[in-house]
Amino acid sequence: MSLHVSATPALSRRSLFRHSALFAGGAALASLPFGRQLLAHDVAESWPNVAAMANRYVSERKLANLFLTFGWDQQEHAHTVGGGTLALGKPTPVDENSLYRIYSMSKPITGMATMILIDEGKLGLDQPVAEILPAFRDMRVLVDPAGALEDTVPADRPITIRQLLTHTAGLGYSIISKGPLQAAYNEAGLVGGRVSRMPLPGFPNVTPAPGLAVWADRLAELPLMYQPATKWSYSCSIDLLGRVIEVVSGMEFEAFLKKRIFEPCGMTSTWMQVPASEVHRLTDNYGILGGNVFPLDPAANSVYLDAPEVPAGGGGLVSSPRDYDRFLRMLLGYGRIDGKFVMSEEAVRVGVSDLLPATVDTKGSWLEGEGHGAGGRSKGATFGWGGAAGTLAAVDFDLKLRTGLFTQYMPTEAYPVREEFMAAVEADLAAMRAKKKAA
Repeated sequence: MSLHVSATPALSRRSLFRHSALFAGGAALASLPFGRQLLAHDVAESWPNVAAMANRYVSERKLANLFLTFGWDQQEHAHTVGGGTLALGKPTPVDENSLYRIYSMSKPITGMATMILIDEGKLGLDQPVAEILPAFRDMRVLVDPAGALEDTVPADRPITIRQLLTHTAGLGYSIISKGPLQAAYNEAGLVGGRVSRMPLPGFPNVTPAPGLAVWADRLAELPLMYQPATKWSYSCSIDLLGRVIEVVSGMEFEAFLKKRIFEPCGMTSTWMQVPASEVHRLTDNYGILGGNVFPLDPAANSVYLDAPEVPAGGGGLVSSPRDYDRFLRMLLGYGRIDGKFVMSEEAVRVGVSDLLPATVDTKGSWLEGEGHGAGGRSKGATFGWGGAAGTLAAVDFDLKLRTGLFTQYMPTEAYPVREEFMAAVEADLAAMRAKKKAA
């Protein structure tokens, strides 16, 4: 049985999974006028501050590894910075084929799978979800998001596919909801991600729902946190899209991802369950508590060696830097990679654009002042998302640049890796500009 943790002040499910919505460093490159030259030579030399940051975290044993990728347009192989080993104290170095728990970086993949079906006319962007999943036809909304489950009012509009893609359906999340609704999510097994099979003090063991269909039905029985299309609130909506995809496509969710995205993209190392033959590539995931580092999910006994009870489109995938870079490369190719068609240009353009309903309030949220596309943040020409164990990825369509950051620790705010990465990128950009000006 996998461990599904609930809130505690010291180390909680909420803290483990928070701040997964930050952009990768590609967003910081938008002002760079000479991006094409950056990848013409060794990236470590071009990005000395980025390289130094990665090396410091690894050499000080704060992290077992910190591995970054930079790729230009349809360049086949991404350049890399950083390194380390699969686990602290172990000799095997990480590389582009090492396996990482990408958690919420699964969301853009599920989002683009949804866009494929929209483009094929099997779904409508503003189609009511109840037309596909009738259990969501007569939803109720909590008067107080943290209040009694009985204190509800009718939803004043239907939940739509657009709302699921953008976290605006009013749904809750076991890592976000509070009070009785959070307790109800845990009781129903509506968990949002797997952490470890090991028992951790103070963390109740929640039994996940037996399959995605049952998970969706149980979700429909609980009230919404907010009226649909009124507020941006991080939610399990992308997980629900997995069930929508199953019903519309007639295929199991992971099978659809494999056939329609992984195989045509050449992604050979992306799964919900890591095959036993590939465990030698899997990194250890670490917990950080009071400055102390401890193995949260060792590779040899990882919960990701088990088939998931619920295949989570919002946070269930394991992938490699190489594989995820190929997904980003496909996006930069507007649906094509290596001459293969994955999805239409229009589907990509719409999917990476701001799809927020006009009625949504983002004030005070992670997304305040920004947009949201199909499972990822949309800001100007940049689209991307992050994962709960420290991973990040983004594409910049103006520069045709793809970036990824891979490491494994929870919670993400234990170290300022993302902030330092952005600062290092900016410092390196300033040096490049100065050098170019002096030349």
